[in-house]
Amino acid sequence: MKYGICSEIFKDWNDIGRTIDYVKQIGYDGLEIAPFTLSKYVTDIPASTRREIVSRAKQADLEILGIHWVLVGPDGMYLTHPDPEVRARTAQYLIDLAHFCGDVGGHIMVFGSPKQRNVMDGVSYQQAFDYAVEVFEKAMPTFAERGVTLCMEPLATTETNFCKSAAETVTLIERIKHPNFQLLLDTKAMTDEVEGRPATIRKHAKYLKHYHANDANLEGPGFGDVDFAPIFQALRDINFTGYASVEVFKFEPGPETIATKSLEYMRSFN
Repeated sequence: MKYGICSEIFKDWNDIGRTIDYVKQIGYDGLEIAPFTLSKYVTDIPASTRREIVSRAKQADLEILGIHWVLVGPDGMYLTHPDPEVRARTAQYLIDLAHFCGDVGGHIMVFGSPKQRNVMDGVSYQQAFDYAVEVFEKAMPTFAERGVTLCMEPLATTETNFCKSAAETVTLIERIKHPNFQLLLDTKAMTDEVEGRPATIRKHAKYLKHYHANDANLEGPGFGDVDFAPIFQALRDINFTGYASVEVFKFEPGPETIATKSLEYMRSFN
């Protein structure tokens, strides 16, 4: 298992090169980029910035593992919208995101985006499901071409009413049935999983491509009451070789404290 961290923790630095260097310095294997920290629209991130990310990561010997928070920023995107024009625009934006991810050397793209996937009033869950399939299927050829796996993230019922459990998300994965469409599990988001986190990890092992490490209190791993010992044991039991990537939603401790303490805690289970 490798350890990564998400770039929005360092967003106030406004310096992706500094972030890359620091993340490597303290011992992480990879960085996961939130495109909104670079531009509102991923299409506005110039080729020069993409090349700089690749160059700085190579110099630091740090992997750019992928991207997340992909629909934070741009207007007019919605996965399950009944308007076909909105869905077409969303599919094209996913294609644009896949190209960005590939351009910076990433191989994982996380799809969370609860506000852009919620089942709307007047739309049934099955209709929303079919709309999502349509959007993702349009984008899959580009993901395959760029060597990027789109990881769908189950989110808790407090966040969304679409793919709100690992089981529901796996149903979508099985419907799309594409090797570049897989599963992400997230510690905080698994709060509602009735079987518990370790059992959920083991049950859906064949689909699991990426893992987000955080606490139910929205801070980093080790900052709250969630015990990661059984979680990491479950990941070892399924021979998980991907990334456990730190994603937090409360930034008050500061980037250095979040990054160093989270990594120290995760490594304590090696």
